[in-house]
Amino acid sequence: MSRTVYLHIGAPKTGTTYLQDRLTRNVARLAEHDVHFPTRSPLVSPALFQFRAALDLLGQDWGGERGHAKGNWDALVKRVRRRTGTVVVSHEILAPARPRYVAKAMEDLGGADLHIVYTARDLARQLPAAWQESIKQGRKWPYRRFLRKAEHGRTWFARSFDVPSVLGTWGAHVPPEHIHLVTVPQDPTPGDGLWERFCRATGIDPAWGPLESGRSNASLGVVETAMLRQLNVRLDREARREAAYDQLIRQMLAEQELVRGDSPRITLWPDAYDWVEERTGQWLEWIDQSGIDVVGDVTDLLPTRPAEDEPWLDPDRVNARARYRVAMEALAAMTNEAAARPDPDNRLTDRMEKFAERLRSR
Repeated sequence: MSRTVYLHIGAPKTGTTYLQDRLTRNVARLAEHDVHFPTRSPLVSPALFQFRAALDLLGQDWGGERGHAKGNWDALVKRVRRRTGTVVVSHEILAPARPRYVAKAMEDLGGADLHIVYTARDLARQLPAAWQESIKQGRKWPYRRFLRKAEHGRTWFARSFDVPSVLGTWGAHVPPEHIHLVTVPQDPTPGDGLWERFCRATGIDPAWGPLESGRSNASLGVVETAMLRQLNVRLDREARREAAYDQLIRQMLAEQELVRGDSPRITLWPDAYDWVEERTGQWLEWIDQSGIDVVGDVTDLLPTRPAEDEPWLDPDRVNARARYRVAMEALAAMTNEAAARPDPDNRLTDRMEKFAERLRSR
């Protein structure tokens, strides 16, 4: 019985959701070719199961009640060990894992031909996407503060993006040729998109997964993100992790309504290009000397500076009128959503009244 395991550890904001969803949508077709993306139950998607397994491995409880992920890592390991052929395990929260968790993962998945896959994207695109994602999750820090912390490696995202650090930690357990760095193309071409590159890294024929992903992690514009950050401040979401607020704000508002806005996209702070280019140069030097397998073009990791005359809108200084317009659209969307939901005991109505009262009192 031979088994090859490809452990895709991220990084976040590199198309991981797209890859996981495409693997999920094609799980039956891939299995026909002895390629497996394990789940625990037909009622739970492989992507959700593997997210819970990663949480369990890391001793974390994101997005659920305390202990909701317990037992999922062992369940995943058992399913991997039962398979032959190729097995793919994927979640981006694994990227900055501490050495003791990495060692446990590698030991538990031992007995197989084990490979590490890491998708990487240029920081000029990755950092704005990461700040926006943190705002969706409830953070309230200004963009400039986020970038200062990222420059010094003091954010979870920055640690996840650090190519030498991440691959140095995971690569301590496998030979360099078993580490596959997949670059996210800046300008995808037919036959050389992210899916095709991921398939080359994992030995999968792209044709075995013909169904495209049905999910897109759409970006918010500058004004929409600025308004959402102010809402986080008002609600103190960072401290008050209430599921009802998160469902309305993140899932319905941030990922459905606000993405329809037409404000300019968030781009890298102009003053940050110097350190981003220097950091990228260090990473490229490390990659060149590491002996790891690179799938794609390393020049895709080079940041592209905008034209000198291209206007730039500071997310920390969006004028109040623009924020007000977006806020009214958000309020209308949440009001319609609340009215449409079944509420036999008036619980949602009570919550919305308390929500409105909190806003009025600030």
